[in-house]
Amino acid sequence: MNKMASTALLGAALAVGSANAQVYVRVAPPPPQREVITIRPGPKYVWTGGYYRWNSHAYVWVPGHWVVPPRAGVAWVPGHWVHRTGGWVWVAGYWR
Repeated sequence: MNKMASTALLGAALAVGSANAQVYVRVAPPPPQREVITIRPGPKYVWTGGYYRWNSHAYVWVPGHWVVPPRAGVAWVPGHWVHRTGGWVWVAGYWR
């Protein structure tokens, strides 16, 4: 394997590994904010509620928004914070 190919393979492996990395936050997240859900822009749109994300120093509110699902028949499962040994971990939302 040449040097360029091995460097690309290492980069891909690091990207996959870091994508699965979990960040533990020692401080519990605040209660979710109360959101005003705006008028649905069209019949295919689904509301994905807001959540707190950790920015390495504090929790920052990310407001909810309307999105079109990737395909018909799927439902949005919201992300949430889970308490585990070592702190709080974010479990990202996904389409099911």
